[in-house]
Amino acid sequence: MEIVMILIPATLILVALGILLFSWAVKNGQYDDLEGPAHRILYDDDAHMIPTESRQETEKPDTPDPDSEQQAPRSGD
Repeated sequence: MEIVMILIPATLILVALGILLFSWAVKNGQYDDLEGPAHRILYDDDAHMIPTESRQETEKPDTPDPDSEQQAPRSGD
């Protein structure tokens, strides 16, 4: 029974500490953008790492390709 007198206050202190840490995180904006870092790693801008001669080759032309206007046949039609 003596252990209960130790465990109850210890539990209350841990719960209070958890609530304080959570409220601190919310106030400092830790939960503002949960999806941004996941997308940022996929769409990272590495243009500065591409050599200039390669950048010119990867740019899209001003006129569209005639093949790109054709639609692919749908399956099941």
